[in-house]
Amino acid sequence: QVQLAESGGGLVQAGASLRLSCAASGRTLSTYNMAWFRQAPGKEREFVAASNTGSTYYADSVKGRFTISRDNAKNTVYLQMISLKPEDTAVYYCAARGGIIYSYRTTTYEYWGQGTQVTVSS
Repeated sequence: QVQLAESGGGLVQAGASLRLSCAASGRTLSTYNMAWFRQAPGKEREFVAASNTGSTYYADSVKGRFTISRDNAKNTVYLQMISLKPEDTAVYYCAARGGIIYSYRTTTYEYWGQGTQVTVSS
């Protein structure tokens, strides 16, 4: 079992930056695919970014603005967000799945955090 806990969300103005953290316990993250998803009110949960061994993947909407990284020693995954836009407003979730194959589908992730709210005002 893997337990995930996100932190770092908040209310910021457009153009600002935030860094989200996802701390894991129970298992080491180094053997897991890790991803960030987000869900805005009234919308489906959508893929944001993913990291597996040596590679990262991004949704087109955040490419060039968001960066996923992991610190295996701290068992933590980060999402650095810059140039935030009002349309980035959502609850952001951290997720983990075993194996080495990347996925952007929510149904393929086994473990989820509780989410952290990011609100970007215009």
